[in-house]
Amino acid sequence: MKKHVFNAGPCLLPQEVYDKAIEAIKDFKGTGVSVLSISHRTKEWEETMNECRALWRELLHIPDTHEIVFLGGGASLQFLYVAMNLLEKKAVYLETGVWAKKALKEAKGFGEAYAIASSADKNYSYIPKGYEIPADADYFHITTNNTIYGTEIKEDYDSPVPLVADMSSDIMSRPVDVSKYALIYGGAQKNVGPAGVIFAIIRKDALGKVSRYLPTMIDYRTHIDKESMFNTPPVFSIFVMNETLKWIKAQGGVEALHKMNQAKADLLYGEIDRNKIFVGTAAKEDRSIMNVCFVMAPGFEDLQDEFMAFAKERGMVGIKGHRSVGGFRASIYNACSLEDVQALVDCMQEFEKLHA
Repeated sequence: MKKHVFNAGPCLLPQEVYDKAIEAIKDFKGTGVSVLSISHRTKEWEETMNECRALWRELLHIPDTHEIVFLGGGASLQFLYVAMNLLEKKAVYLETGVWAKKALKEAKGFGEAYAIASSADKNYSYIPKGYEIPADADYFHITTNNTIYGTEIKEDYDSPVPLVADMSSDIMSRPVDVSKYALIYGGAQKNVGPAGVIFAIIRKDALGKVSRYLPTMIDYRTHIDKESMFNTPPVFSIFVMNETLKWIKAQGGVEALHKMNQAKADLLYGEIDRNKIFVGTAAKEDRSIMNVCFVMAPGFEDLQDEFMAFAKERGMVGIKGHRSVGGFRASIYNACSLEDVQALVDCMQEFEKLHA
């Protein structure tokens, strides 16, 4: 039976990326050495690093004002990096979910930091609007896509202060005007690779403005100057990320993938809105095209476990909602196909016929 993978992360990757990874584990670029054992100081590896940076720049149209680095530690460590590198006196955050709240928590240790707006009052089911960004803030931090709650910021904000964005779960899913951001960061494992590496796209003039001592490893300039190889980088994760970016380019780039992602989301949300048994949880105007969250409709709540088992029998993997919200979540990242989404829709329709 074919498996249809909707895991929130680590994400589904294209089959050709898996195949390339298997080949490289056996022999990296004809060196006779596995990518798991290759020295990161060899010319073959430096070529891969350079290609990966070039693909990021090409696919997202990253201007020369910004640098790209690859680091370990996950996006959660970047919460600390951001505050240590950019926060001198005051920073403001948009609180749209658990990860935004955790990012804010780290910042509070380095200066005044607070949420200028929050959607916690409705369990983060919408994106706050109508707030004012203080002009004296060192930066304004947003989390563009909220994997747990299924909401997404789908525009590039005009901010009077440096704009910082955690794009862990929607990077490369839609075009982004990178020039509007002082810093974009995220974990690769939602859309552009496996767990183990993060990307950070940094406007160079945003750095060097804090008075505190910055430990060598926490200073973004260390990794810019050493081209992400100040210490041993997460070699295998970067290799797989590079292969994933090559796949994105072959699909027609971010613009083409955005059209496909919107089509997948429209198909699944359309079924949720039509089906008598299910109901969406996010405000319609803020629905994520990456993480589709839904629950059983009133009167059908006792069927939740039955539908979970029903879907599993039909090859659906990873649709259980986050433990903090329950219900269901289908993560339809770049490598998830329209056929995968259609299979889930067919499953929902079949279940409805049995019970509605």
